[in-house]
Amino acid sequence: MAFLLAGCQGPKHAQSSDVSRVKTSGSQATSPPPETLTLREGDTVRITFPGSPNLNTVQQIRRDGKISLPLVGECKAAGVAPSDLEKELVKLYAPQLVTKEVNVALESSAYFVFVTGAVARPGRIMFDRPITALQAAIDAGLDYSKANLKDVTVIRRQGGREVQRHLNLKQELQGRGGEPFYLQPSDIVFVRERFTWF
Repeated sequence: MAFLLAGCQGPKHAQSSDVSRVKTSGSQATSPPPETLTLREGDTVRITFPGSPNLNTVQQIRRDGKISLPLVGECKAAGVAPSDLEKELVKLYAPQLVTKEVNVALESSAYFVFVTGAVARPGRIMFDRPITALQAAIDAGLDYSKANLKDVTVIRRQGGREVQRHLNLKQELQGRGGEPFYLQPSDIVFVRERFTWF
């Protein structure tokens, strides 16, 4: 059993940008080919065993990036592609499988971001779809009378360091901006207040 569990603790793969996960209609479609999809915490996956249906399960990836599976215990799922997870599960379940096949499908995706500053409900917000910085700010109760939408900051951990992106959401709100800026899990959106002269 220890051997089986050890096999599931492979090296972390870098998470791909959530922009690549966006699926829209029309000319803005940026749907990636299936092999570019990377699982992350909050995702719900359906795992099916064609030769052993009694092992079929639906699991949500926990905050620690793992799922809990019958017979083999915990397994790392966040940061890997579904196809890679399938291969790992075939190895782990080899003694129990009649057919050496496991299918992993993404059922739903959920992640959280933080919004703070000139909003009515600052804090962590959970989303189950790709979301832009503007949409997250509005969802948090954007205070239009106080917010300085010309300079909104998105803070992101990237490659072990903190990266800041300054956005002009006023242009986007008025339909004059460029491409929408899509958020990644754990991004922080800081909406500054406007200076008021008395």
